[in-house]
Amino acid sequence: MKVRNLTSSRGNEVRNQFEIWDDAGNRFYQSYDSIVVKVNVRGEIILDEYYWDYSRTTSKYRNSFLGMTTEEIKQQTKDGRIRLENLN
Repeated sequence: MKVRNLTSSRGNEVRNQFEIWDDAGNRFYQSYDSIVVKVNVRGEIILDEYYWDYSRTTSKYRNSFLGMTTEEIKQQTKDGRIRLENLN
C-alpha cells in the first residue's frame, strides 16, 4: 500500500488529504480519517454515501482527484455511472 498527500494548486502538500493505492491496484481519496472515493482496478468510481459531499474542502480535493466538477459527479451518480456505497 502507498500513500501520498494531495497537492494544492500551488504545488504544496495538503495536510489531511491523501491519495492511496492498495496492492490490488485500487486507488482511494481519503480526507482526514474517511475514505471518500474508491476507483477500482476496472476504473469504476465509488463514492462514500455519507462523506462524498461532506464539506467544501472535501469536494475541492475530490474533484481534483477525479478530474471532474461537482455537477459532473452528481450527473454520473444520477445516471448510475458512479455508485454510492459505505466505504467506511
